[in-house]
Amino acid sequence: MGTPVARVVVVGTGVVGLTTAVRLLEAGHRVDVLARDLPRETTSVVAAALWYPYRALPQERVTAWGATTYAALAALVDEPGSGVRVLPGTEVHAAAVADPWWVDAVPRLDRVAAPQGYADAWSFAAPVVDMPVHLDWLRARVERLGGTVTRMSLSALPPPADDEVVVNCAGMGARLLAADRSVGPVRGQVVHLAGVELDRWWLDAAGPTYVVPRGEVVVVGGTADEGEWSRTPDLGTATAVLQRATRLVPGLAAGRVVAHRVGLRPARPSVRLEAAGRVVHNYGHGGAGVTLSWGCADEVTGLVAGLVG
Repeated sequence: MGTPVARVVVVGTGVVGLTTAVRLLEAGHRVDVLARDLPRETTSVVAAALWYPYRALPQERVTAWGATTYAALAALVDEPGSGVRVLPGTEVHAAAVADPWWVDAVPRLDRVAAPQGYADAWSFAAPVVDMPVHLDWLRARVERLGGTVTRMSLSALPPPADDEVVVNCAGMGARLLAADRSVGPVRGQVVHLAGVELDRWWLDAAGPTYVVPRGEVVVVGGTADEGEWSRTPDLGTATAVLQRATRLVPGLAAGRVVAHRVGLRPARPSVRLEAAGRVVHNYGHGGAGVTLSWGCADEVTGLVAGLVG
């Protein structure tokens, strides 16, 4: 006997929803993806998309999901059109710190000499994802595997029929669709710079300040504004972000601003990944949607198998 399959409706077309849909399709399920916003209209497209467990808990589960995702993304480096690279980078700190709690999720992390003005630093190689390219690749993979992606505004999660499973990957939309008021926005604003050549990323989590080379631009951030819903870029904020980032990477001063972007990270006290009847919830990834995407998708696929087995 083969593995039982189901019709699965995935709600959400960001990186979490599309990655989950890919894994479910690979497992043999029939999958339709529904969302108000198409992939290039989601928060995911704004992400600097450096692999890094940011604003996501609980630590033990996030470390495991992150390790799985690190390996999955690294395996896509040679996949044409995936938009994934693995680049070295450095995280700096104003004071001496212990190793990060997620250290076991990366193959190697090395202590390095801190740049002038900082007290501690470490380096590791991490996947960096060009999100517009990667979202297109994920959507195309969903469709090649026989799935569909449809724009549809929902006022609630669709009730699953007897032979269906609904997977909620709605991100901020889960606040309405799952009636979960613990999901809230953490606003992030970034600046895109052109004319700067970088072959590594830089991060100072205290800002947060990050400098991530992506395709033809360098993504420079950022902010972490709790409870702020505005998607309108603020030029004063952009100036402050660039000043912080240029202190960290002086070469940015030669760049020119080509775009301002704002996204709302779907934060929650902890990621919700669990089955509730024939609905599987997979949301609340904060600033780590890319970082946890494949690991969470694997777990969702296991939960769906248990529901239809």
